[in-house]
Amino acid sequence: MIYPIVAFGDNILRKEAADFHRDSEDLTKLVEGMFDTMYNANGVGLAGPQIGLSKRIFVIDSTKMEEDEETGIKRVFINPEILDEYGNEWEFEEGCLSIPDVHGDVLRPEKLTIRYFDELWNEHEEEFDALTARVIQHEYDHLHGVLFTDYIKGLKKQMLRAKLLSISKGMVKTDYRMKYPDKK
Repeated sequence: MIYPIVAFGDNILRKEAADFHRDSEDLTKLVEGMFDTMYNANGVGLAGPQIGLSKRIFVIDSTKMEEDEETGIKRVFINPEILDEYGNEWEFEEGCLSIPDVHGDVLRPEKLTIRYFDELWNEHEEEFDALTARVIQHEYDHLHGVLFTDYIKGLKKQMLRAKLLSISKGMVKTDYRMKYPDKK
């Protein structure tokens, strides 16, 4: 199932997501649908709030981003907790499926250690770096109501305001289905 992606301006993108409970959803169907939705929109990550589910779950597939596809991963993260972020901070241009056609340079630490459950409820604690770490950090932010645009400052942020307002009003074209905030 391909879900509509929640657009910028919807309150769910600003909420702290709740823990995902083992029996709360058909996890196999949900994970499959999240990956299908992400691939349909040509994304590399997708978090629960982006499909209207305020739960602590996200999926990523960084295999196409890394120069060596072997270093990328395809993974499900349930109830993740970043334990540490370290290494040099580096800037990279990020975008988001919920904020189409908007990009901006974001500074993030190059490495992280994260604890999470996979779709079989096996617990993992792993270290990631480079682009995979960045995708994880971006999706993890979604679980805390933080968007990549929150890291953009000054004139660049002011220049984005009109575009963000247009997205929140549904005035943007995408190749994938979106759910826009209710107009009041």
